[in-house]
Amino acid sequence: MPSRSTDLRTDSSQPGADQPFASTTGEQRCLQSALVAQLVAARSAVVPHDAAVVVGDETVTYGELDRRAGQIGRLLRSWGVGPDTLVGLCVERSAALVIGALGILQSGGAYVPMDPAYPQERLAFMLNDAQPAVLVTDQRISRRLPVGKWRILRLDADMPQIAHHSMSAAECFSRPEDLAYVIYTSGSTGRPKGVQITHKNLLNLVFWHQQEFNVNSNDRASQLASPGFDAAVWELWPYLTAGASVHLANDAIRSQPVALRDWLVSQRITIGFVPTPLAERMIALKWPPETALRTLLTGADTLHGYPPPSLPFALVNNYGPTECTVVATSCPLSPKEHQAVLPPIGRPISNVDIFILDERLHPVPAGATGEIYIGGAGVGRGYLNAPELTAAKFIANPFELKVNGRLYRTGDLARYLPDGQISFQGRVDDQIKIRGYRIEPNEIVASLSAHPGVQSSAAMAREQPGTDKYLVAYVVLDPDSHLTAADLRDFLHRRLPEYMVPRAFVQLQSMPLSANGKVDTARLPAPDVNNTIVNSERLAPRTVVEERLVCILTKLLNISEIDVNDNFFLLGGHSLLAAQLLASVRDVFGVELPLRTIFDSPTAAGLSVEIENSFLTHIDSMTSEEVTKALADSQAQG
Repeated sequence: MPSRSTDLRTDSSQPGADQPFASTTGEQRCLQSALVAQLVAARSAVVPHDAAVVVGDETVTYGELDRRAGQIGRLLRSWGVGPDTLVGLCVERSAALVIGALGILQSGGAYVPMDPAYPQERLAFMLNDAQPAVLVTDQRISRRLPVGKWRILRLDADMPQIAHHSMSAAECFSRPEDLAYVIYTSGSTGRPKGVQITHKNLLNLVFWHQQEFNVNSNDRASQLASPGFDAAVWELWPYLTAGASVHLANDAIRSQPVALRDWLVSQRITIGFVPTPLAERMIALKWPPETALRTLLTGADTLHGYPPPSLPFALVNNYGPTECTVVATSCPLSPKEHQAVLPPIGRPISNVDIFILDERLHPVPAGATGEIYIGGAGVGRGYLNAPELTAAKFIANPFELKVNGRLYRTGDLARYLPDGQISFQGRVDDQIKIRGYRIEPNEIVASLSAHPGVQSSAAMAREQPGTDKYLVAYVVLDPDSHLTAADLRDFLHRRLPEYMVPRAFVQLQSMPLSANGKVDTARLPAPDVNNTIVNSERLAPRTVVEERLVCILTKLLNISEIDVNDNFFLLGGHSLLAAQLLASVRDVFGVELPLRTIFDSPTAAGLSVEIENSFLTHIDSMTSEEVTKALADSQAQG
């Protein structure tokens, strides 16, 4: 048995999927047997005029949410959707996304969220693998999607069909063991894999979250995650089932620390989730003491620091794979002066078991490192259309006598700290995370290998002091190939989402191999100006902005010549120089750019676009007299 078996076993006296409330009033006993769609409908009946979803100036009340989702649910049921029926959902982050997901749940089906920003090839794979009965989307996005056996419901163009159905919530025929959603993640086989999560799994997350963070109808929650990221599940259902309002941040600010802080404050957000790399930047900012925010949740990557004592809200670190319904462990963090040990990932949430085991599935001694295995109510059904992979990763629980008890083998390493909390120690395999997204290098390799000019390839994450992790691809090219970085990047952009496209491409004469014939990642060189693939011809500045930026960069980096597409970090740039670069940009152009801009656009060409866009935004807010004066000042400065 695990060393902390009494702490790790499911305790039936604690609230969870089987016992979500400590007390048992008649209303609560009724709600215990309800699924998410029914819980939202129950809230809508009580507070129909309260805000449910807020996107900018658009507010969808609970009554409207229930009516619109009910119409979609009834239409889908008339099309044959029911329990365990998959329904694709490819819609931008919007109120329509929430309404569509709830409508699918009301129909009894399971939604399959697909980010419209994904490349067409990836969306096509997901659709062909899932084979949904219906695809819910809109007219614009549907033009980019392949045609299949599935019916298509366009939320904008098919409004007459939707409006024909009753506005009352569709009767839910799903059971706790039926599927609630299927989310695709990066796959070690080189192809995405669909993770199947049931209503029982989802309810355990919802009820734990509501009790742990005291969620009530007065809460205002933020929504930042992309549709295909499982954090979006966590940002919606614990709040909508409690009568709280969910506020969607627009794309322009959801990855910008300062702008996002200001938005959270102005919107009076009380609880929200941000991915780890973003949270690390945000807790370093100065926050107004009167902020309504009381809890900031983070996770999806290794947290490197503790909250400062001045932070006016609680920072909670969380851990959990998609296969185990978003969250498996959680830990409120206290400020610490000495940070020799990274923040822990906490203890198991309600009805979830954590085992740290060795290769023989034996518990490791206290303080020793082993692999995390997860059991309990959060463990999903398995992978869609992948029985062999499911059997390999979802194994029988050797510590549990219950029939069908299973453990999910995470591939994550951890150890117990003296206080009983869990410390994350890395990965067993090569899986990495960039900006909170789980990435299997083999999927990048598989895409690169599909290029006729690439003989072999490898991919890994690298990290320079003071910067985020970034992806690097290593390629051995065909002798007759003359591929440029732009060629490789464009090729991958057609196959992979943006976060999986490497920042740099390093050319090798041969791939370094270990004794067993595998790529020896320890011998892969760091990118530099000599080994990094660039474009075939050096591109000189084409605009005044690019010309001034190149001038700034050559002086800052002490380099005589720079291509407008050269990567700032590959030329020797780091966070300190990045701050100096932004200061020069502010002095020369009068534009204030966030530090994140350099990580997202680390070239003179990319930065010039950001400067011009920022300048145009500033111009739009100026009077004609202010514009005239600014232009005159600019001409006077040359």
